Amino acid sequence: MPLKLMYITNNPEVATIVEHAGVDRIFIDMEFIGKDARQGGLDTVQNHHTIQDIKNIRKVVRQAEIMVRINPIHENYPGYMDSKEEIDAAIDAGADILMLPYFTTAEEVQKFVEYVDGRASTLPLLESAKALDCLNEILKIKGIDQIHIGLNDLSLDLGKKFMFEILADGLIDDICDEIKKHRIPFGFGGFGRLGRGMLPAEKIIKEHYRLGSQCAILSRSFCNTSMITDLEEIRRIFDEGVKEIREYEKTCLDGFEKNHQELVEIVRGIV
Repeated sequence: MPLKLMYITNNPEVATIVEHAGVDRIFIDMEFIGKDARQGGLDTVQNHHTIQDIKNIRKVVRQAEIMVRINPIHENYPGYMDSKEEIDAAIDAGADILMLPYFTTAEEVQKFVEYVDGRASTLPLLESAKALDCLNEILKIKGIDQIHIGLNDLSLDLGKKFMFEILADGLIDDICDEIKKHRIPFGFGGFGRLGRGMLPAEKIIKEHYRLGSQCAILSRSFCNTSMITDLEEIRRIFDEGVKEIREYEKTCLDGFEKNHQELVEIVRGIV
């Protein structure tokens, strides 16, 4: 089964292009609480999208799912909604899937599931060392529909130099094995265009197939729409890039161990 591809945007014109190219989920990113502090000023994506952005995207999307990353569970934050109000507003605005970022306890995930109350799909984002410590308890919670492993923040929390170290050293294998025991669909990380970057996307895609992952984010390096603003150029990148990925996926039937060893060597060279 092809990977479900996700792309972060709050631009309705870009969302229309992305959907037409075959991306499965339009990703609205409202997370901002605590994100800058934990990422230490690194050049990471911080979007601070809004409820209005969900409504705007809902108007133009026809087939793709709308996934919304809310903020971590919180009761009081100056000038902002609490978690239940945020979840209610996101669902009312048209979210199909809600992603909970940076939880550290099973209680937070339980509260998230209760607040959603079956009105949208639930997708906890596993990206903290403390969450990893109580993963078995988290996986027993009824009402988790999917899980995504956030390579960037989890790697930072574990003191790694490069986000794909935990893919090379076997930690992701262990996490995926635990998730599969509970028959919960999962995905991890993201990637850019084929044949580009320090760690080429095709190496990562084959790891998704080896591990049984079902979804991944198309990263900012796939198409950085804060730098590329011409809609026809964005259309070309997505049409060509998604088609290349889909064609490559057809070849992901074997050779997994060889690919994994090659990935390990590339990561070692980078680190």
